Amino acid sequence: MEGAKGEGPAGGGAMEKCMEEPGQQDYHIRDGDFVVLKREDVFKAVQVQRRKKVTFEKQWFFLDNVIGHSYGTTFEVSNSGNLQPKKMMEEITSETKEAGIDNRNIVDDGKSQKLTQDDIKALKDKGIKGEEIVQQLIENSTTFRDKTEFAQDKYIKKKKKKYEAIITVVKPSTRILSIMYYAREPGKINYMRYDTLAQMLTLGNIHAGNKMVVMETCAGLVLGAVMERMGGFGSIIQMYPGGGPVRAATTCFGFPKSFFNSLYEFPLGKVNSLLNGTFSSKALPSESISVSIEENNGILLDDLQTSPKEKEENITEVIENNHPQQETMEIISQEPEFKEHKERGSKKDYIQEFQRKQEQQKKRQIEAAALLSERNADGLIIASRYHPTPLALSLLEFVAPSRPFVIYCHYKEPLVECYTKLREKGGVINLRLSETWLRNYQVLPDRSHPKLIMSGGGGYLLSGITVANDKQKPETCTLESQKTEEPTAKKRKIQESDSALGDLP
Repeated sequence: MEGAKGEGPAGGGAMEKCMEEPGQQDYHIRDGDFVVLKREDVFKAVQVQRRKKVTFEKQWFFLDNVIGHSYGTTFEVSNSGNLQPKKMMEEITSETKEAGIDNRNIVDDGKSQKLTQDDIKALKDKGIKGEEIVQQLIENSTTFRDKTEFAQDKYIKKKKKKYEAIITVVKPSTRILSIMYYAREPGKINYMRYDTLAQMLTLGNIHAGNKMVVMETCAGLVLGAVMERMGGFGSIIQMYPGGGPVRAATTCFGFPKSFFNSLYEFPLGKVNSLLNGTFSSKALPSESISVSIEENNGILLDDLQTSPKEKEENITEVIENNHPQQETMEIISQEPEFKEHKERGSKKDYIQEFQRKQEQQKKRQIEAAALLSERNADGLIIASRYHPTPLALSLLEFVAPSRPFVIYCHYKEPLVECYTKLREKGGVINLRLSETWLRNYQVLPDRSHPKLIMSGGGGYLLSGITVANDKQKPETCTLESQKTEEPTAKKRKIQESDSALGDLP
């Protein structure tokens, strides 16, 4: 969630010393930071870069002037595409004081506005700001004074949204990014609503110092939410399918590099071998390269061992195809290191850099395997487009007893099946299948009421707590105890009944 960060009063040299620290510079926007542009209820995540054109809500502009300003500053787009800080001006009061009792005599015949579209276009061409255009629209409206006060406010709000180019730059957070993805591209986050994500973080008991296992295919949104909640303390093991993890939304958070030191990744295809004890770290380097080559370009590893020249050409082609396109909403500068190497260095240098990163990735995977082998994770989060049952049965083996787990699915039926399987297997308690219900409210003076349009559903959650199975009691002991105890009681009853029958004449 977006926290409020307040700046204290100026304290001379002490304040200057605090501002020099890296953590204190997060209040102001810097070049290269990831920010979220906000206009009304529409959001878009971008990266601040000088002289780069950004298009948002059918308008283009540059983000050069936002550098140095604090987060939350509101800007106005000029005709040249530059952003200027918006000065707080007085609200229109003289015109809105005169209001009608009701709107029964107002006829919408299209003739109430004296200004035509050509006149409005001419005003825009002259460079007149949107606020002045709205003022002129009010002055040239013949029915504005006859409207009620509520109708006047609604009219002004509608015209401001159309003619005023006002943009607010906010700091990325879990709440803002989840609202943005759910509104613009919900399919990329498996239609997970923002309140459902908040429930997952609460039920999963995410906090600093945890050792979490995360399996998600939500473009990295759930992973970023967990990283934000943990604050760089603890460790996170991300399980990923395919050639590599997708972290488009994670990049939008703009985490510092220190946050990624505690982030590990491990392929789902190696989970069974790790559970069976047949996992070998020696197979990771060659297999990782071959898998990425076969999946992305259809080239076998044996074909790359023909000649050094052909090998260099093939690997270059594989590298270019092996960079997955980040599933972002026009998030800029994808893989900047990739572009820098192609511009500055040669293919050979880039191949060496690619191989170095591959080796580093394998090393991190080996470390992740060691962490998973301890089987003492503090929690499990699953939010995947795959069926949750096999994932839960396998990944719960890495979680320590008395730890929470949360499983998300857009549909109820897969979670019902997973619920049944977990009950049959045992080792979990307090299983709970839930669905959150959300409805937004409009809160205005004398007009507070639920909004007419609401979300139909934000997905389902299956939560529970792991427990240790009692494996020390074998079944043979229980059977023998039943054989030894129960017949003794039955013999006593039979002897008593025989003696009673013998006393009869």
